[in-house]
Amino acid sequence: MTSISLSSSAATSVKADAVVIGVHGTDTVDSVAAGGEKVASAYGKSFLQTLTDLEVSPETGRITKIPGTGATKAAVVVVVGLGDKDELELESLRRASGAAARALAGKATVALALPATSDDEVRAVADGALLGAYAYDHYLEKKTEPVGEFVILTDLARSKTAKQTVSDAETVTAAVHFARDLVNAPPNDLYPESFADRVTSRARRSKVSVSVSDEKTLESKGYGGILGVGQGSARPPRLVKLSYKPSRPVAHIAFVGKGITFDSGGLSIKPSNAMVTMKCDMAGAAAVSAAVFAIADLGLPVRVTAYACLAENMPSGKATRPGDVLTMYGGKTVEVLNTDAEGRLVLGDALALASKTSPDVLVDVATLTGACQIALGDRVSGILGNDDALVELVRAAGGRVGEALWQLPISEEMPVKVRTYSRVADLMQHNVDLYGG
Repeated sequence: MTSISLSSSAATSVKADAVVIGVHGTDTVDSVAAGGEKVASAYGKSFLQTLTDLEVSPETGRITKIPGTGATKAAVVVVVGLGDKDELELESLRRASGAAARALAGKATVALALPATSDDEVRAVADGALLGAYAYDHYLEKKTEPVGEFVILTDLARSKTAKQTVSDAETVTAAVHFARDLVNAPPNDLYPESFADRVTSRARRSKVSVSVSDEKTLESKGYGGILGVGQGSARPPRLVKLSYKPSRPVAHIAFVGKGITFDSGGLSIKPSNAMVTMKCDMAGAAAVSAAVFAIADLGLPVRVTAYACLAENMPSGKATRPGDVLTMYGGKTVEVLNTDAEGRLVLGDALALASKTSPDVLVDVATLTGACQIALGDRVSGILGNDDALVELVRAAGGRVGEALWQLPISEEMPVKVRTYSRVADLMQHNVDLYGG
């Protein structure tokens, strides 16, 4: 497991296999970033010209390796772009340190001589390095060894707050790695029951309590959405509840995550090339589960309840059909039109359940529809809500950690369509009109 620490050692004399420095510029390098000045000086006055001659790019995250040649104790110096000096952002530091971590995989010790003059900058460098050190090699004969240890070079090395910042980064990135492992796992090994088992096992090392509802419990309590989606599979569905209750919480947050461990589309079957990444359709459930563990391990004074709605959406003689009517948790009936619009069905059950606990905030996370990707691309997530202030809080939180979110509208006619278009059920599964739904 990769470790990380702080040091006030000079970048030229630190004991490491590689030293990472940053550079600024637009088209060409025009300056060395804070933290790398001594390295640049050790190379001599022509260092910037040498970088230009080598066509080193200052674009954020671009990597160039050069030999230490006696300028540093490290055999390798990695030059990473940070973009325009006047526009340096924390996300630039995250991306740069992450790129360096990936480029230096297998090195025992890497010193990061990047801008780290504040706790926020230290956190950004730490986050990027630890996230960049992730590798999913569970099924590979030849394993990918990440960097063994990162050392962030900073004058804040003895600061208690900076040390706590690094500790928090380790906690959060470990949770991200847990979520990534779940998302990357192949569907023959990760299915509703095994997903629940992994969450239960992880909870034993935390203050999070976990309860799992199996198919019999789901049936007895009327979770018709989750059961309807999962009934076509030989692997039955599960509903996992995660709870963290500190002694004096200042608020109660509820999370709901979509956990379709494989989505074939059901009887409304997808084309084969569209199924390849459908093991990832449980990323929402992975994210909310990991978030609860991170919150608990950080000891935040917030009560959190999360629900991971787990099912495998498969075609079979037992599968839900277009035209079926499902009775959801809480008693509402839904007319199914498209079995490949299954996410809203499993989420509906858990959202109704979560609402019963009267949380201060209720957030669901889902890989819900390809239409969002068509609208926003593959780097921006859509966010919708009935409280603009809350939407802005979530959007801003994402912005602070490099997760771009764009608010999409819930037009006033949309709920009306869903509630009135069906002639046989309380609700229609989705808007049948071609556009905007």
